[in-house]
Amino acid sequence: MNQGVTFISDGGDTVRDLQFYISPQSEHLLDWFHITMRITVMRQLAKGLPGNLPTEIFCDVDHKLERIKWFLWHGNTFKAMQSFITDLEILEDFLQTPATTKLLKLVCEFEGYISVNQSFIPNFGDRYRHGEIISTSFVESTVNQVISKRFVKKQQMRWTGEGAHLLLQIRIQVLNEDWRNTFSRWYPNMSASDPNNDLAA
Repeated sequence: MNQGVTFISDGGDTVRDLQFYISPQSEHLLDWFHITMRITVMRQLAKGLPGNLPTEIFCDVDHKLERIKWFLWHGNTFKAMQSFITDLEILEDFLQTPATTKLLKLVCEFEGYISVNQSFIPNFGDRYRHGEIISTSFVESTVNQVISKRFVKKQQMRWTGEGAHLLLQIRIQVLNEDWRNTFSRWYPNMSASDPNNDLAA
């Protein structure tokens, strides 16, 4: 219960409550992957702003979003929140189009997201330089490429929910280097130290 654990999540209250329940003394960080994903969507939307808007409006919004990303990368939530205010002021002057209205909505939602989670935003740049994990993107990629693909209805060898759960349990055992001992408990006659029994292969 007192082991130091660092959780990285998308900032959802339900997930974080579970993390606190599992490890009360744990450290909680916001996932950089989810921050950049939201900023990327907003920047893409900004590129699609109507052509009749002044060019400097698009450039200013894109520049502000990039600055917000830079501030968040360095854990400077105060500066990031200040940039949100100027972003909103710029967009509120151009609400006559659906595109600007949608972008304004996303910026407002992102501002609330950062405001609620600002105490869980570290200096990502410093963590990255010291080789510490800042994102769960590798997990997201694995889920999409391995698990999700196997649940597609057109897949010939489609997994069941139970089968996927059991496979993940085995994978966790292997990653934790517990699989050999677990297998030996199931089959006592098989020595866990026998070099010929490469159970993790």
